[in-house]
Amino acid sequence: MNYEPDILSENLDVIFCGVNPASSAAAAGYNFSNGSNRFWRVLHLAGFTERLLQPEEERLLLEYGCGITAVVRRPTRRAQEVSSDEFRQARREFEAKMKQYTPLLIAFLGKRAFSIMIDQPKVHWGMQPMDFAGTMSWVLPNPSGLNRSFTLDALVSAYSDLRLALAAERSLRIAPRSRRASVQGDKRATGPKV
Repeated sequence: MNYEPDILSENLDVIFCGVNPASSAAAAGYNFSNGSNRFWRVLHLAGFTERLLQPEEERLLLEYGCGITAVVRRPTRRAQEVSSDEFRQARREFEAKMKQYTPLLIAFLGKRAFSIMIDQPKVHWGMQPMDFAGTMSWVLPNPSGLNRSFTLDALVSAYSDLRLALAAERSLRIAPRSRRASVQGDKRATGPKV
């Protein structure tokens, strides 16, 4: 089975960025395919998808304006098996990929990869104060079944915050054009007074 960790297209709303592919995903041929991984359930409950997608439907995620990638392409059983040096070495290629696909936002699943790549030992959850690869960055809890520090409700809340922030950002980017069009439309509709 051919496994491709990247589910990407240009100008997506968000690219969810994992640390690296799980060996179970590489074996199954789909991202987040381990039964204990909560990614697909969390995305649905947070409002990113209309229905619960199955791992083998991962390409449908593009229709919702979402993509998937990983910082390091090497599959492992546990994310902790990826060394800090691997993250540092992967940064240039990863940044180039993000610049190529130009998402509105990059959502890192977990703090470790982002923290190492930006050389900041402490990062917080949520929106980051700096862009990454010229794009807004956000750090979310990793939905892996191995990460039991976060309940399903806590994950859904964190991912919902991201979805709401994306909606606000989209409206800000669209609003100036909409306001301009409505003002022009109002002038055309009423016309000059005679």
